[in-house]
Amino acid sequence: MQRLILRNMLKEFFKEDIGWGDFTSEAVFDDNLQCEAVITAKDDGLFAGELVIFEGFRLLDETIAVQLLKTDGEAVHKGETIARLKGRAASLMTGERVVLNLIQRMSGIATLTKQSVIRLDDPDIAICDTRKTTPGLRILEKYAIKTGGGCNHRFGLDGGIMIKDNHIAACGSILKAVEKARAACGHMVKIEVEIESEKELHEAIAAEADIIMFDNCPPDKVKAFAEMTPAGIMTEASGGISFENLPAYRGTGVHCISLGYLTHSAKSLDISMNVDLKK
Repeated sequence: MQRLILRNMLKEFFKEDIGWGDFTSEAVFDDNLQCEAVITAKDDGLFAGELVIFEGFRLLDETIAVQLLKTDGEAVHKGETIARLKGRAASLMTGERVVLNLIQRMSGIATLTKQSVIRLDDPDIAICDTRKTTPGLRILEKYAIKTGGGCNHRFGLDGGIMIKDNHIAACGSILKAVEKARAACGHMVKIEVEIESEKELHEAIAAEADIIMFDNCPPDKVKAFAEMTPAGIMTEASGGISFENLPAYRGTGVHCISLGYLTHSAKSLDISMNVDLKK
């Protein structure tokens, strides 16, 4: 993860939470009161967010000592210690909520991604995310996807061209839509076309799309479409695929399956921070 971008994000998150100051910590704790804190997993899962812990607390107070006991992608079990912290009590308490919110969210996404990779159980199909991310958290959530063994789809609208039904309708055909897109984007940008029928599949192949997405297609249809697609074109399945029916897509032959639920439905992993005030 790019540290500079992360620090800038954390600054905004802290500004939102702290406002004009942490009135409670400033009132209760003496300036130099030292504190030891332990970040602990309260459930089993996959940890993600080591840099959030380090950069988050150090951004608030450079004197805070951070000892990370778990690394990104490492399994955590209920009761296990993720990190130990030492420093000013006021600084640690001020940063607690933002840091915990982020690592709980990231670890929940990483955990669900790992579970999905295991559930699909097909090394030839990559599990991918979508743009259905929390506004402001996309970089962290997509990092969590990779931590869990998944792959990132495009980061934003500028990450590639994806031609959907409305684009096709506006142009009159898949061929015209692809021609206009290729003329505008140049050779460095890939073009993906979303299709639902065999007729649209053949049109996308004839238009020489780089990637073809089989949208809202059942497993048997995905398998048939994948077999019809030339080897030089990448294939993707998306839409209507849940954690429950994911195994049905095993062996369908697509290169990747993109899953919106990895980010929009992930449950945060329960993580807490407990403090011990030094007398």
